[in-house]
Amino acid sequence: MFSLDVVDTDKFLEMPVTTQALYFHLGMRADDDGFVSSPKKITKFIGCNDDDLKLLIAKCFIIPFESGVIVIADWKTNNYIRNDRYKETLHQNEKACLTENNGTYSLDTCGIPDVYQMDTQVRLGKDSIVKDNKKTVCPEPKPTPDPSGILLPLVDKSIYNVPKSKIEKWAVAYPAVNIEQELHKMSAWLESNPQRRKTRRGIERFINNWLSKEQDRGGIYKNGSRQQAVRPVEKPDYYQSLGKCPPSPDDPFQ
Repeated sequence: MFSLDVVDTDKFLEMPVTTQALYFHLGMRADDDGFVSSPKKITKFIGCNDDDLKLLIAKCFIIPFESGVIVIADWKTNNYIRNDRYKETLHQNEKACLTENNGTYSLDTCGIPDVYQMDTQVRLGKDSIVKDNKKTVCPEPKPTPDPSGILLPLVDKSIYNVPKSKIEKWAVAYPAVNIEQELHKMSAWLESNPQRRKTRRGIERFINNWLSKEQDRGGIYKNGSRQQAVRPVEKPDYYQSLGKCPPSPDDPFQ
């Protein structure tokens, strides 16, 4: 049964027709205490949607529980059942969270979900699967940093710590260049010329240009081996060129 004190109010009649129809269907399927164990199933069965269910919750015509069960708030106003025909609800845990006042249920303080709990329950299964999948997926391993300790100041006042792997590549590309020594020279040059420092994106191009020019000059290596220092050419002795011995210190004609 349904009381006009409930369904003939502006609060009820202002709701969409589909929401009103859902309320009636829930009332027809409730037990003797006003509880419905499968509200989402009924909503889909009669062609309504989740918004109708949420609107009934927002308007306080039904009360949701974490278990998925709902209770019709004005059940006792709508229905009077004789004691000899009354059959107590199976949902005792949910009933224990309610208080009754003038034929209307209201929630007691026992952690009942809010207005959007039913929407949360609709998405619970999907969200749980997604979260579980995220837990089981192993993150990709991050590359191990290999800083060389050679620091090049950048234009934004940050530091580029030259990776060892880069030094190894440059050593192959520029065999006539002492890479680490040149990098230290670059660091000193950038410290002295802050207006000509590079961005993090452009610093490697700067390094390659510097090393390429040094390679073209011959660097300190030649054909892969260090150049030997060039000894000064000794001039031949004048007297040896004439086949004579040099004069002694006692020679009066020297």
